[in-house]
Amino acid sequence: MSDTLQRLAEVIESRKPANGGDPEKSYVARLFAKGDDAILKKIGEEATETVMAAKDARAGGDKSKVLYECADLWFHSMVLLAQFDLKPQDVIAELARREGVSGIEEKASRKPAGRNAED
Repeated sequence: MSDTLQRLAEVIESRKPANGGDPEKSYVARLFAKGDDAILKKIGEEATETVMAAKDARAGGDKSKVLYECADLWFHSMVLLAQFDLKPQDVIAELARREGVSGIEEKASRKPAGRNAED
């Protein structure tokens, strides 16, 4: 795993209120203090901004905005992982588990019965 991701995960973990993170001094501590809904809302916002940046870039806009928004999305996803005591390495391990498996097959293996293939 990237040293950068590891260091960032450690900083995020240190910002949890249980670890001394101060919501008055830290944006991440404030997100943790507000709870799941605040973190999820921020991920939704960042996902939307990433999509919009990609659409703009495809239409001739600045593709560096895709990178910037994707970094924001990854960051907030790391906050969510920490909220559930998960680490970036857990995501990397899951991606490694899926390596060489068709995306269609992988999705079918986790689909509950009764759902459409398009879901």
